[in-house]
Amino acid sequence: MPGIQIGTFCGACERAARIPELALHGDRDDRLTFTAAPISPQLMQPYSRSMTDEASPPQRGAELASQAGLRASHVDRDRVVERLRVAAGDGQLTAEELDERLEAALTARTYGELAALTTDLPDVPDSAPGTPVLEPKDLARIDCHGSSVKRDGRWLVPRRMEVRVTGGSVTLDFTEAVISQPSLLIDAEVSESRLMLVTKPGVVVDTDEVAAEGSYVKVRAHRGLEVPVILRIQVSGKVSGGHITARPPRRTLWPRPAC
Repeated sequence: MPGIQIGTFCGACERAARIPELALHGDRDDRLTFTAAPISPQLMQPYSRSMTDEASPPQRGAELASQAGLRASHVDRDRVVERLRVAAGDGQLTAEELDERLEAALTARTYGELAALTTDLPDVPDSAPGTPVLEPKDLARIDCHGSSVKRDGRWLVPRRMEVRVTGGSVTLDFTEAVISQPSLLIDAEVSESRLMLVTKPGVVVDTDEVAAEGSYVKVRAHRGLEVPVILRIQVSGKVSGGHITARPPRRTLWPRPAC
């Protein structure tokens, strides 16, 4: 087979000789053919793999850690303080535990520090950090004439109430009420009627400012373990021919099973 002189390469051959992936071979007719050399498996990997890894979204844990480090606001601290007061009223915290946690809540700087104060308490709706605190009304009025009015369940306690009752009855049940401030002022005018306040541990009622004519005013305190005060109700006004009472909820008497 005649030798091949490098000087006789055509332009295409010279370009091919500079490409490492191509090899030159001579056949019987002294013509040059091109054969693609095997490509390394490493070259088959996408070049953007590292870019994809860098652009991957952050893990959920990192997001939570980042949120825990965010600065808390006065609204966030007030929300946790109210949660602690409710827990103490329900018997979940002792007076010493409440005082300790209230001090920590009022000086907390981040969401994480606030969340640590309620981790061992049962979850309640809308209790996550950043949840807006419900704003109570400044004044709520009840005018009852010859009928019956009742506030019970999870009703939002206002800052002040005006209650006018004539020939009827009004019941304010605080056992499940949403309490967002430490005090409530009730201006009552009861005539031949009844005003009843149903309380729970931690709710204190003061009726010293009520004037009674031909009527009676009675407040029954809770018995048992002393708990911190979460709501102080100040009742003032006048009652004639009726009565104003404050008492704990009545106990349910279940029938005994037959023997």
